[in-house]
Amino acid sequence: MTKETILILGEENSWRNHLVYSLSKFNFDIMESVSYSEAHRYLLSSYNIPVVVVSLNPFEESHIKNLKSLKESEPQPSLLLVSEIPNQELALRLLEKEVVDQIIPQDHLPGLFAAIKNELSKRDLIQKNEFYRQNLDKLKSLQKRNHKRAEDLEEIYESTLENLMTALDLRDVETFGHSRTVAKYSLVLAKILGIKDKTGLNNIKKGALLHDVGKIAIPDSILKKPSPLSPEEWEKIKLHPSLGYGLIKEIKSMKEIGNIILYHHERYDGQGYPTGLKGQDIPIEARIFALSDALDAITSHRPYSEEREFGEAKQEIDNNSGTQFDPTVVDAFNSLSIDKWKKIRFQTTKILPSAEYMRNISKI
Repeated sequence: MTKETILILGEENSWRNHLVYSLSKFNFDIMESVSYSEAHRYLLSSYNIPVVVVSLNPFEESHIKNLKSLKESEPQPSLLLVSEIPNQELALRLLEKEVVDQIIPQDHLPGLFAAIKNELSKRDLIQKNEFYRQNLDKLKSLQKRNHKRAEDLEEIYESTLENLMTALDLRDVETFGHSRTVAKYSLVLAKILGIKDKTGLNNIKKGALLHDVGKIAIPDSILKKPSPLSPEEWEKIKLHPSLGYGLIKEIKSMKEIGNIILYHHERYDGQGYPTGLKGQDIPIEARIFALSDALDAITSHRPYSEEREFGEAKQEIDNNSGTQFDPTVVDAFNSLSIDKWKKIRFQTTKILPSAEYMRNISKI
């Protein structure tokens, strides 16, 4: 099996050596560079380098010019930045402007390994897509034969997506089933608000299931911390929408998914994060999800709060109409009775294992 070549760029010897040693164990050929000029030479040479890992700590905005130059000189390799970004606005800017492809926190080797594998898989998919494009006429003749196979693959994809989010939920048994529940709430609200397009509704469901996928890159020591988070830890938690968006931003046809992942912590009054969008500037699917997320959080047990009745949830949502929530979405929520929302929750969660069972298997 041919080894993939990874270029590691970093001026700090000990950390660069640590990366080289760690990644070498995963069947990669590792090249090292201590400067941007040397990295440029490697990329312009005959080496086939699909992934470049740049380690910058501390990160300063002066690094952006060099990163842009590196990306522009050879746009084909994926550029992964390993660094502690000072704030989520800067991290989002780096991703949106495509200065880097992914951002991984310092000292998070599992996240880095997952990012490398993801970029290699993405490259393989792009190459396959190009092959299919060049052979479109031939593929058209096979379209009818492959129709059933495509349907089967779509079912597998849907099942895989839900299983992925179930696995992510297992990182915190207290929120097990949360993604499935808020996905159902979001679909109900979207339909009440007149969204009828099947593809759009399906993408809202997927975005709701994937809304917290960026927490993959957040260490358990922060994510599962039983005591209050420090300001520094809270800033890392607030990076998860941008990190999650970085994972799916190449999926061009799934706008609603990206909008939910990136903007699900925005507030209608502009006091949310990561961008501080306000009012109608927040995509409708993210405004829908924000209410769905709050409804499930209020009516579910959490380590920091006991579950409350749906009547209390309704009162809190009404009280925050126009501040946290879009008043139009609040009106859509209020168009259904409390009993109907309870029924929706019951129908969604009745197939899930009990919380006690999940706590027990998480100890195995």
